[in-house]
Amino acid sequence: MKQKTIYDIVVVGGGHAGVEAANIAAKMNCSVLMITMDKKAIGRMSCNPAIGGLAKGQMVREIDMLGGLMGVLADKSGLQFKILNKSKGRAVWSPRAQVDKRQYETLVTSTVLNNKNIDVVLGEAVDLLVDNYAVSGVSLRDGSSVFGKAVVLTCGTFLSGLIHVGERKILAGRMGEEGSIGITESLKALGFKTGRLKTGTPPRLNKNSIDWNKTSVALGDEFPVPFSYQTRDFAPPNDPCHTVRTNKETHDIIKENLDRSPMFSGDIAGTGPRYCPSIEDKIHRFSHHDSHMLFLEPEWKNSDQIYLNGFSTSLPEDVQLSALRKIPGLGLVELLRPGYAIEYDFFPPAQLRATLETKDISGLFLAGQVNGTSGYEEAAAQGLIAGINAALTVSGLENLVLSRSSSYVGVMIDDLITKDTLEPYRMFTSRAEYRLMLRYSNTDERLIGVAEKHSLLSVDALSKARNRLDQKQTILSKLNASIGPENLPKKIKINQPTPAKTILKRPECSIFDFPDTFLSHSGELPMWSSNELLLDIEAEIKYEGYIKRHLNDLEKQKKNESLKISNKLDYGVLAGLSNEAVEKLSLVRPETLGQAMRVSGVTPADISVLLVGLSK
Repeated sequence: MKQKTIYDIVVVGGGHAGVEAANIAAKMNCSVLMITMDKKAIGRMSCNPAIGGLAKGQMVREIDMLGGLMGVLADKSGLQFKILNKSKGRAVWSPRAQVDKRQYETLVTSTVLNNKNIDVVLGEAVDLLVDNYAVSGVSLRDGSSVFGKAVVLTCGTFLSGLIHVGERKILAGRMGEEGSIGITESLKALGFKTGRLKTGTPPRLNKNSIDWNKTSVALGDEFPVPFSYQTRDFAPPNDPCHTVRTNKETHDIIKENLDRSPMFSGDIAGTGPRYCPSIEDKIHRFSHHDSHMLFLEPEWKNSDQIYLNGFSTSLPEDVQLSALRKIPGLGLVELLRPGYAIEYDFFPPAQLRATLETKDISGLFLAGQVNGTSGYEEAAAQGLIAGINAALTVSGLENLVLSRSSSYVGVMIDDLITKDTLEPYRMFTSRAEYRLMLRYSNTDERLIGVAEKHSLLSVDALSKARNRLDQKQTILSKLNASIGPENLPKKIKINQPTPAKTILKRPECSIFDFPDTFLSHSGELPMWSSNELLLDIEAEIKYEGYIKRHLNDLEKQKKNESLKISNKLDYGVLAGLSNEAVEKLSLVRPETLGQAMRVSGVTPADISVLLVGLSK
C-alpha cells in the first residue's frame, strides 16, 4: 500500500504494546503507520518464552475479549498449557502457556505486515511534532517526518537503554539491538517528567551441554485450556520443561561476587522489580533458603537454546558460569548468551489519563514499559487500550475507560495513573480487590458489553460469546430445580429433595456430581469451553455470598467514584488538605474522586476535605 501523507494513528515501536495498538486501530478502520527499527523484531519475545501466569493469564483473556491478538496467537504457538494455582481458590486460578517464540513472532509479524490498514516504515523516531498542545506526528532520525491525528508511543526498554553484564556496559535497547535517543529529550522539553528503571534477564543455555537425567520433568495439563474464546479444536502439544535447584555452593559463589553485580551493587541508577528479583537479590534477601527452584524452558520447538527461568542476573559472565556449574545437571553447561540487566528511561504514568492519553498533549498516548511496567501481557494490554482510545479519539467517539471491578486491565491502568511508580509494575491477583469477580473463566461475561459497544470483535465471535453466556443461564436455571438423594453420590447426604444450587454450596460437592439432566445445554461448545463453563458456574454458586457483598460495595461507591474533578483545580486553596495530599494530588491530577481516593499518601480525611470542596 502506498504510504499516506497523513495517518489516523502513528504507532512508535513494534513490540507487544505497539502490535496490539496498531492491530486494534486497524480493525477499527483507522489508517495506521507503525515505525520500527527492525521489521524482524515485530512482536519479539525478548525475554521468557511464555505467555500468561498469575493474573497475567486473566489479562490475556481480557485482551482476547477486547479484540486483541495475544491469546489467539499464543494458542497457535503453544508448547504446553497449564492452569496455575489450582490448589487455591477460583479467584486466583490463572492460565499460562509455554510458547514457541519463533512461531509466535512469525505469526505476529505476518498479521501486522498483511493488514491492509497498516503501513510499516523502518526508522527511529527522535522527536514529537506538537502544535498548540496537540500532537501532529513524529520526526525520524533521517530528517523525515510522518504525520498522524494521534500518536501511540510504545518504546519499551529502548529509550537511552544501557545493558550491564558485570563491569561491561553496552548502549542498547536489548542485547544485539540498538537503543533509541531523542524521544526522552523531546518529551522533557514538552514538560514531561522522566525516570530510570531497570530489569534483568537470565542466561540462555546450550541444550546439549545439560545432563537431563539429573533434572525433573515439568509437564502442562492433561486437559489443556486455551487463552482465546475463538479457539475451537484445541489439541496442543505437551512438551516438557525441566527443573533443577540451586545449592550452597552456587550461593557461595554468588555471595563472593555480589560487589561485581551492577544490579545489586547500586551501579545501576534505576529501580529494579521487587517481585521478579535477580538471583543475587534472592540469595541476599532469602538467605534462610538453602536452594531456589530454576526452570529449564525451551525457547522454541526442538530449540537448542534453553531459557533459565529464575536466574535473572547481571553478574559477570565467568561468575554466572561458575555458579551454574555447581548445580546437578549443569556441571558442564555452556552459555549461548549470558544474563544481563538493562536500565532505561520511563515516564511516570501519573501524567496519563485513564485512557492512556497524556494529560498535557492531546492525541498522544503512551503504552508499555515506557509507562514503568514489566511483562509482555502488561504491555500488550496497555497497547490495546491505547490503540482503542486513539481510534475512538480520531473518530470523535466516547473513550473507553475500564473500571477496577470489570478487569485486571482496569486495575493495572488505575494503579499506574494513581500510585507512585517506584519499581517496574507487574500485575498480581493481590492487586485486585474484586478478584473473586475477575475470574479468568468469566472474562466473556465481564467484557462482552464493551466489545459490542466499540465493535472490537467480529459478528461471528460476538455471536459465539453470546451463545456461551446463554448456555450458562440455561444451566443456572436448571440448578434451581430440586434433586433427590437417589440421584447423587453417597458422599452427599440429604434426606429429601433439595435445590441443586443449595447442595452445590457444600464444600464436598462438585458440579460434576449432578446428573447430565442438570448440566446439559443446547448450544454447541468445544469440550474445553463446556468444562470451563461448568467450573465457572460452580464458582459463582459457591461464592455467591462474597460476590453479593462485592456488588453491594460497588453500588455504594458508584456515586463518589465517578464524581469528576477539574484538571485545573488548585488543591492548595482547599483548607484542611494535608501538605502531602496537596503535593500528590497536584502531581497526579486525578480525573475522578475515585482516582483521588487511591493516590498514594492521600488519607480518608483528605478525601472528606476534597469532597466538601468539590460540593462547593
